[in-house]
Amino acid sequence: MHDGYSLHNRCSMYEGNDLHDGNTVLVIVGPTASGKTALSVEAALAFGGEVISADSMQIYRRMDIGTAKPTVAERRGIPHHLMDMVNPDQPFSVADWQTAAVTAIREIAGRGQLPIVAGGTGLYVNSLIHNLNFSEVTADPAYRAALQLMAETEGVLAVHAQLASCDPESAGRIHPNNLVRVIRTLEVVHATGEPMSVHHERSRTIPSPWHFILFGLLSDRPVLYERIDRRVEHMLEAGLAEEVRNLLQDGYGMELQAMQGIGYKELAAHFAGQCKMEEAVLRIQQGSRNYAKRQITWFSRLAGLRWMDPATRDMAGLLHELAKALESSPDIE
Repeated sequence: MHDGYSLHNRCSMYEGNDLHDGNTVLVIVGPTASGKTALSVEAALAFGGEVISADSMQIYRRMDIGTAKPTVAERRGIPHHLMDMVNPDQPFSVADWQTAAVTAIREIAGRGQLPIVAGGTGLYVNSLIHNLNFSEVTADPAYRAALQLMAETEGVLAVHAQLASCDPESAGRIHPNNLVRVIRTLEVVHATGEPMSVHHERSRTIPSPWHFILFGLLSDRPVLYERIDRRVEHMLEAGLAEEVRNLLQDGYGMELQAMQGIGYKELAAHFAGQCKMEEAVLRIQQGSRNYAKRQITWFSRLAGLRWMDPATRDMAGLLHELAKALESSPDIE
């Protein structure tokens, strides 16, 4: 039972609705600590669904606490996909995620279940709902090796500066530390003479085979920031520092993209003697708040997104809003 909402009511309320037509995908997004995980599980229980993670950190094995990966108990028997896919030192791109997500959607729909995509990585969600094509440009090993050497000898900022000179729009969206994505974007320009944005616009002309129903969770900033601060405290109580220490001891160094995630880089800096624990905690909280602001900006651009405030309604109210949208199953323009 949850918020006075019985399992019987959840399962029976939507009987007879055509939510498992194989074409409908529910998408739940929002900033960190907004309640996406809990709502996605409740939606899966109510509508007969399975969850697909759209989180660029939950793909990594052994990174559980700092990525807010739902525990077995929190999943409540609902299958979760696209978690624990690679080790922290293995590359994984948005194209890899998109391919895996498409496969998962087809398999879930094929079982007569509702695919529910839930997460806060805007690039992942965007690649799926806009059907971006990442296959039209082949890899160039020699050029990639040259860029890797530049990063090692001159630093990642030098590689990012090269991207800014030929594709400033992409450079503005990609963090310099995301070397894999910077190099991949430079490969596109090198191979085609066109910025990545041009290829994305071209691929958008091919419609997705699915109808996406998009919902976002968003509370007032003071409420959200309080939730973020408390979540960081709970992560530390759950053993986040030990999780980071174990990763470092096993050779997963600070230079890895995975270790640049919020919570990991700050605690790694603490263990390297660069800051006190109290300062590391404050940095995690501030970094999480800044990330939440960027997420809100990103998701606000999504056409058809409906915001809901989880601080002003209970789970029953949130599910009722999802149900109304799923029953009409509008298409994304």
